[in-house]
Amino acid sequence: MDEETHPPEQAPPSHVVCARCGTATEGDPPPATWLCSVEDGRRLHFCEDCARLHIRAVESRLDSLWW
Repeated sequence: MDEETHPPEQAPPSHVVCARCGTATEGDPPPATWLCSVEDGRRLHFCEDCARLHIRAVESRLDSLWW
């Protein structure tokens, strides 16, 4: 018998947290000024301040571990 399995449904997060400094937003999606990056298969968000501070690394497409 072939049965198709599906991962359990997860509720969407009620807020987004900056992966660098821990600043949280009041809702999802984050503000347009926040940066979103996919690293090692994980979606990471960075607040406006962290994104501005590391803009050169972001433009160079360096993973946040290099910041």
